Amino acid sequence: MISGASRGIGATAARLFAAAGYDLLLLARPSQEFDALAGELGQSGRRVETIGLDLGDPAAVGPGLDDLCGRGLIPSVVINNAGMAYTGPLAEMPLEQWQRVMQLNLTAVFQLCQALVPRLRAAGGGHIINVSSHAAHNAFPDWGAYCISKAGLVSLSRCLAAEERSHGIRVSTLTLGAVNTPLWESETVHSSFDRRAMLDVERAAEALLYLAQQPATLVVEDLTLMPAAGAF
Repeated sequence: MISGASRGIGATAARLFAAAGYDLLLLARPSQEFDALAGELGQSGRRVETIGLDLGDPAAVGPGLDDLCGRGLIPSVVINNAGMAYTGPLAEMPLEQWQRVMQLNLTAVFQLCQALVPRLRAAGGGHIINVSSHAAHNAFPDWGAYCISKAGLVSLSRCLAAEERSHGIRVSTLTLGAVNTPLWESETVHSSFDRRAMLDVERAAEALLYLAQQPATLVVEDLTLMPAAGAF
């Protein structure tokens, strides 16, 4: 299962996992991009189930997941990839923007995990991989809400790992430096970074597959990838 699967890291990971022999459960907001990806992956020979779902709407998460998991596939690997950012000083950020960042980057992950953990327990275990950022461990001006949401995600991952270890559920965090994704083109993000120096989505997707393919007898608790040019 991959959230935020319509483009960027999520779409690239979906293609990579299908090529590696995985069936797919894909979540993303409804879009032509998502429909096109579903059609493309439908030709891969793997089973692909999709649902158009806005994880920014907390009331929609549970019913949407019940619909998707009710189609007969229970994920062995869950990749929480969906995310967003608003840039701007914390002192001036409207509450609505703060709440949406927290909902999409943190609370929706909690909701998905809470809904999926009973299913993973019943299946004998599984692997949850949460896509985080080096912003979780650093303070960047005008990125405060994003930094805080990702710091919360790291703590959520550690707590969930401790609680679910006895049930055979492993939890990993993929910590990424700046990645050249459509995030930088969104109306809510204002930056002038050189995107050519960023990580590319293929490397991030390969890291997700690497984590997923580790044997059940071990867990990589955190894997960090940074651009060679350093943090920005």
